[in-house]
Amino acid sequence: MPIGGFRVSTAPDVLITHNLGSCVGVALYDVFSKIGALAHISLPDSKSMEGENRSPKFADVAISLMIKEMENYGANRIYIIAKIAGGGNMFNLKNLPIEMDIGAQNVLAVRKYLAKEGIRIIADDTLGHYPRTMEFELETGKVTLKTKMKGEKYL
Repeated sequence: MPIGGFRVSTAPDVLITHNLGSCVGVALYDVFSKIGALAHISLPDSKSMEGENRSPKFADVAISLMIKEMENYGANRIYIIAKIAGGGNMFNLKNLPIEMDIGAQNVLAVRKYLAKEGIRIIADDTLGHYPRTMEFELETGKVTLKTKMKGEKYL
């Protein structure tokens, strides 16, 4: 999964995104149809950007596009759940104001836009100071996070 992109697919596919530092990985899953989507979101909000406001690198755009494409595949919004990871402060800067912490801004934006779309977050591993790789199994909905610092974790 490229930075600023997303993919929608069906079971038994496995979707993967690497090196989630300040970026946030968003896994959306329809638990009945086993249709899923994974995004690698790099910026919080498109409204402040001229000319690029339809890029899925932004949380607001990616989440909306992911849900629409999942519905085109046959997913039902009422059965979609979310798991999120990333949004780190990669330089471990202390007392960083929120305006300077892109990771924290990305996490807040992802939470905001998922709530706006009525999608419930059932698991997360956000913030911190380390990068993550996110593997999303569409057969089961299981998300595996891999890190050098903390090993593997399941969401």
